[in-house]
Amino acid sequence: MMSTETRERPAAPQTGAAAPPALSPTIRSEDVGLRSLIPYLNGYWRTLGTVAVLSLVVTLLTLSQPVLIRDVLSDIQADHHVGGLVALLVGALVAVAVLSGIRDYLLQRVAEGMVLSARRRLVERLLRLPIAEYDRRRTGDLLSRVGADTTLLRAVVTSGLFDTVTNVVMVGGSAVMMFLIDGPLFAATALGLGVGVLAVVGLSRRVRGASREAQDRVGEMTSAVERAISAVRTIRASGAEQREAVAVDGYARHAYDAGIRIARLQAMINPITSTTVQVAFLVVLGVGGARVASGAIQVGDLVAFLLFLFTLWFPLGRALSAYSKLQTGLGALHRIEEVLLLPQESDTAGDAVSAGRLTVRERIRSDEPRPDGEQLPPALEFDHVDFGYGDGETVLRDVSLTVPRGTRTALVGPSGAGKSTLLALVERFYDVTSGVVRVDGTDVREQPRRTLRHTLGYVEQSAPVLAGTVRDNLALAAPEATEEQMRGILRSVNLEDVIMRAPLGLDAEVGEGGVLLSGGERQRLALARTFLAAPPIMLLDEATSNLDARNEVLMRDAIGAVSADRSLLVVAHRLSTVVDSDQIVVLEHGEVVAMGRHEELTDSSPLYRELASHQLLIK
Repeated sequence: MMSTETRERPAAPQTGAAAPPALSPTIRSEDVGLRSLIPYLNGYWRTLGTVAVLSLVVTLLTLSQPVLIRDVLSDIQADHHVGGLVALLVGALVAVAVLSGIRDYLLQRVAEGMVLSARRRLVERLLRLPIAEYDRRRTGDLLSRVGADTTLLRAVVTSGLFDTVTNVVMVGGSAVMMFLIDGPLFAATALGLGVGVLAVVGLSRRVRGASREAQDRVGEMTSAVERAISAVRTIRASGAEQREAVAVDGYARHAYDAGIRIARLQAMINPITSTTVQVAFLVVLGVGGARVASGAIQVGDLVAFLLFLFTLWFPLGRALSAYSKLQTGLGALHRIEEVLLLPQESDTAGDAVSAGRLTVRERIRSDEPRPDGEQLPPALEFDHVDFGYGDGETVLRDVSLTVPRGTRTALVGPSGAGKSTLLALVERFYDVTSGVVRVDGTDVREQPRRTLRHTLGYVEQSAPVLAGTVRDNLALAAPEATEEQMRGILRSVNLEDVIMRAPLGLDAEVGEGGVLLSGGERQRLALARTFLAAPPIMLLDEATSNLDARNEVLMRDAIGAVSADRSLLVVAHRLSTVVDSDQIVVLEHGEVVAMGRHEELTDSSPLYRELASHQLLIK
């Protein structure tokens, strides 16, 4: 039977009604601005310069069109030839269309590159977060930041930043031309526009906070969906589909409500925008018509002014809309920056490690002659180790034990005794609260994590199998392994016939999480993956819990064969798999309560005797 002990720490309840914890904010909203975009744009400055030049040319050509139209009207009134002016006007229109297309294409490339850069940085950070960070966070929310939030960054460059800048330039140029045509008419128009613009800008600034909240709610919903899908078989077997659907619907409702708040802001912006342009148009017609009647300006000037008004207003409307999208993108950028500012698991060694010192693996495997009588340190040593997960609970108390070289030590005891935690401390998924864990006589904190883990082979209790092929899984820790080596290691765990019966052999897909394999096959594949890497020290956490009696015997033989020149630390609930171990350590409530061989412990340890009798190993 599969053990329910996964990490020997009380798990937080994850009922359908429980709200998933949000990522703790590490930065303020005001700390995330356009300056935060700079790292994502590195490598694109030349392209952005080209886009800026094209935008300036397009703006100048667009601003020239009302002037050309005014001159055409004036020449028509004066009965002059207008062919040259019409050709210039058509040329300006065509040039604007072509250059705008080129500019937009380049801008989209920059935006896609920025999204790629953000995703690369996020994935790199997520894969290197300390293990404790994964304990505190929901996978779905982290995935939402890689997918949905990075997608929103595209709008920051395309519809946000450059649209805002280029349209503001267009608005400025149009305003200057309108002022030059008629100052009093421009003043009256600007007064009508100014009130509406200020109102829209004020509302747009509120969109940023609302957008961030909406993305948080989407992250919560994604977490709920991911939770349900990952346990879909258990949910269906429990008849809990409807309850889970209701729970996910609650998160979806929260996301809906957040989206409605954004829609409400947008709904206020659009009427203000349209009303403002209508007021400005009526002002120009009224005041401009009066000035034409008084002879202050000509009809052609009024027509040009009206054209510049539209040349001003449409870019102004786009700029205001782009500003709103920019705030949405900056809200997403805030969530991305939160992850990027999380601490990264360090791979540096402590001060005691010198540049010339041999690595642990080199020392363990070194065949250099040693002085007579030199005592080699044990493969593993726990020296008065205390540990707690940071929530006030102490998991291990004053644990001291050694794993001599070339021997097998088994950790046994009730669930929650701290057995799996000891393996996690060796791997430095966590660091001890006090005491020392040593590998080959060296404090694990004085070894770079990459070097240390290269020395260790670790098979988790859940025996995870990655989506992909059998070959992909075997090559995870041994990418240089040949096909013959892979087949040989599969043979050693009694899995070769199962795998090679498939038409694709080593290239057969194992499914998401290895769902196309049985529990025992997944466990044997996980063991094969570790055996193939041939580490000098192996950490096995319930490595045979899913195996039937026949495969358990074969696996014990395989472990015995590969452990001939290696050191093993094995966690076991089924004592039958470890009764022949060189040393058995009995743990209870995070403390070592007994230590010895099977025969010794049945006489000296009441707890071990109770465990053995329950499993029918003794009468």
